[in-house]
Amino acid sequence: MLIGEYIHTIDEKNRISLPVKFRQEMGKKVVMTRGLDKCLFIFTIKEWNKISADLSALPWLKADARAFNRRIFGGATEIEVDTVGRMLIPEFLKSEANLAGASKAVLVGVDNRVELWNEKIWSEYKNEAEKRSDEIAEKLGTAGK
Repeated sequence: MLIGEYIHTIDEKNRISLPVKFRQEMGKKVVMTRGLDKCLFIFTIKEWNKISADLSALPWLKADARAFNRRIFGGATEIEVDTVGRMLIPEFLKSEANLAGASKAVLVGVDNRVELWNEKIWSEYKNEAEKRSDEIAEKLGTAGK
């Protein structure tokens, strides 16, 4: 399980280090893609295969399914994690998450994925979600029942 929040530096070559705890679980190759809420998603290869199967099962005759698949698959790329745990953030994904020009980013473990955030956008998002946490919990407490 991927959990925790870490602030790491983006170096001059667009690389960021995975936290040691994430590295141990994620392995030497990951899939990075466009996420939601202005972040990037990073999956293990095994988890990506599950996500890929779920997305591929969506009805391709539905415009929303096609659009979402294009967003996720079109923005996906396999990334090698080097021997010291760094991974290169592709330029097109860096701009997608407002990381262009940023020297730091936040890596957040969210169970089956890591999210990569612009530090300022993450802070704003987290503060807003915290304000609504009781309301969100109430809504989710009745989901599926």
